[in-house]
Amino acid sequence: MTSDPLRLEHFLDAAAAASPQATAVVGSAERLTFGELDELSARLANCLRDVCGCSAGDRVVLAVNKSPRAIVAMHAALRAGCAYVPVDPDSPPARSALVLRAADPAVIVGDRPGLERARASLDTLGAASRPLCVALEPDGDPLADVAARTWLDRPRSYPQLANGDSDVAHILFTSGSTGEPKGVQVTHRSAVAFVRWAVRHFAIAPGERLSGHPPLHFDLSTFDIYGSIHARAELHLVPPQLNVDPRGLARFIRERELVQWFSVPSVLTLLARFDAVADHDFPTLKRLLWCGEVLPTPVLRHWMQRLPHVRFTNLYGPTEATIASSYYDVPALPASDDDEIPIGRPCPGEELLVVREDGSEAAVDEVGEIWIAGVGLSPGYWRDAERTRRAFVAHPRAPSRRCYRTGDLGRRDRDGLFFFHGRRDAQIKHRGYRIELGEIEAALNKLDAVRECAVVGVPVGGVEGTAICAAWSRRPQADADHALLRRELAELLPRYMLPTRWLELPELPKNVNGKIDRRALVERFRKEVGR
Repeated sequence: MTSDPLRLEHFLDAAAAASPQATAVVGSAERLTFGELDELSARLANCLRDVCGCSAGDRVVLAVNKSPRAIVAMHAALRAGCAYVPVDPDSPPARSALVLRAADPAVIVGDRPGLERARASLDTLGAASRPLCVALEPDGDPLADVAARTWLDRPRSYPQLANGDSDVAHILFTSGSTGEPKGVQVTHRSAVAFVRWAVRHFAIAPGERLSGHPPLHFDLSTFDIYGSIHARAELHLVPPQLNVDPRGLARFIRERELVQWFSVPSVLTLLARFDAVADHDFPTLKRLLWCGEVLPTPVLRHWMQRLPHVRFTNLYGPTEATIASSYYDVPALPASDDDEIPIGRPCPGEELLVVREDGSEAAVDEVGEIWIAGVGLSPGYWRDAERTRRAFVAHPRAPSRRCYRTGDLGRRDRDGLFFFHGRRDAQIKHRGYRIELGEIEAALNKLDAVRECAVVGVPVGGVEGTAICAAWSRRPQADADHALLRRELAELLPRYMLPTRWLELPELPKNVNGKIDRRALVERFRKEVGR
């Protein structure tokens, strides 16, 4: 194995050289060895360069469901010197079109469902020039400019390029407050640094079976994919349909004999809620990791009591700081349901700060905004200098260094442990996704029946964590109800962004400044439809 990989694809170089016959990734209908993953991605990389004309720095959109071939496409893009942009398969064409327009890709690589969705999105854009479409599988050939057989016939060695670790590896689009998704650039250097640390810290061994639960457009998947390859472990991709089947999900962990599970807390909450895990279940499981939102302490206690043989770790960090910036290995069962679980200490190469409104650092145990500095920091948002300027600021003690303003509130105790204390803005975490409520409001305001609206987050615990609640008033003579609005909104937003609670009012409450009183709405939802 390469001792000091510079780029993400170098992990596969080393794994394929050391263990070509070992299983790399397992999907529902296909499994690939490291040698097969190496060969297929090399052939596709040659196609991207020689047939499609891709150059260093071009974007390759991945319109593909989670599968071993999707992992092939990721590595092909990297080996061609490009950055890949995974598109959410659940996004409606209108929103995917926004991502396609912003990404400005040279090529779209997809399976048949993905190419169908991409074509619908391109039709929405109505652009005169379109990126080339490459079929990952033969059944997608009729929809593609480049058939699967074309790239399968390319050479087995990929082009050796003089690209460096500061290049962008992928761009992940997240919710934006203005209604436009924002593209977070992640460099090879940042991703490689986290993966190398995590494989060491968790002592991931060759042949271990790891979960691949998050969707590919979600930053947690970066650790699953490249961590397993770096360790020469097996990545077992979790079918998305199991996310609503807690007993099926538990059966998957059990039957695949997984050694590591990594997901958002809402999944763990769902499994606990349906009592899908027995005492001393999952005998092969050694590590359970979560990231993306708060795991309620009662749920953690439930898991630790059921699985005393498992190591539990809380990871924290936004996409802008590459997967995770801090970690906390839970040392023992919390004494009570009221115990506060830290987000822990900074990962090596990272720094967490707690900052006051005036930009000075907060004292010990004083709550302020969490800022992050270090190797994981993104260069900024893709082609969005203004958003980048607002979010990435000078370090309060070292102005030549950059920090990312997370918008999260937190504190640091006397032992150097950090704790999360909620948000300072209108952004929420829902089922692990970071959502700008302003994007939902922008979409609601496009609907003909809506005169005025506001969207708020209401903590409810359970699977949702924070419920998305929409209050609205109708235009005169408009004939609409919540069900119609939800159907229309589903044409503009992915399912995870759709409000789960609705309230129609003649007028939305206003504060003394004439602005919508969101605090009053939160209380109203709590009384009328909340918990």
